[in-house]
Amino acid sequence: MREREVEDEAHDQPPRRVIVLAGPSGAGKSRLAERTGLPVLRLDDFYKDGDDPTLPHIHGGAIAGMVDWDHPDSWLPDDAMVAIEALCRDGVTKVPVYDIARNGRHGVHTLELGAAQCFVAEGIFAAEIVPACAERGILAAAYCVRQHPLVTFWRRLTRDLREHRKPPLVLLRRGLALLRDQRRVVDHAVSLGARPVTPEQAYAEISGLLR
Repeated sequence: MREREVEDEAHDQPPRRVIVLAGPSGAGKSRLAERTGLPVLRLDDFYKDGDDPTLPHIHGGAIAGMVDWDHPDSWLPDDAMVAIEALCRDGVTKVPVYDIARNGRHGVHTLELGAAQCFVAEGIFAAEIVPACAERGILAAAYCVRQHPLVTFWRRLTRDLREHRKPPLVLLRRGLALLRDQRRVVDHAVSLGARPVTPEQAYAEISGLLR
């Protein structure tokens, strides 16, 4: 009898849904996600390990031969969707902890939604899961966070240097390449269903969703 009551209570709960924050690295996704006060699923934790033989590599240019960490093939979208669906269904999931400096996963942690009916999923490849989330009926909103390319470049470079993510020269060269590629990144996210907004616009709309 008690099990039946628990099932009935679960059915009475409003469905949990995800707010996706996509956009260029350094655009302010992580800061915006924290500002919402919602539980946050960091999609960048679903990178492949650095010794994965399927990782894509850069062809041509000053950093040719290096792993292309800005290519979607360096990421595990299926694993990310398993976590998102578990959060929407159960309100809890296990999430890997990725250490960028070590190029690999370094443990796991448990993410619980508690009473929250929405959570944020953010990362540079977040746009890739927008169609699947929409198809499954678990998408609350999808935004491509963007700022002026020079602002994004400077924020990304200072962050990456502060966190010692890679050698400084690599970070500078990568940053310049991403600066030139920002328009394409935004256009791609929009093509997958994310709406281009500034961090302030996204924050205002998310605040409205939570009222």
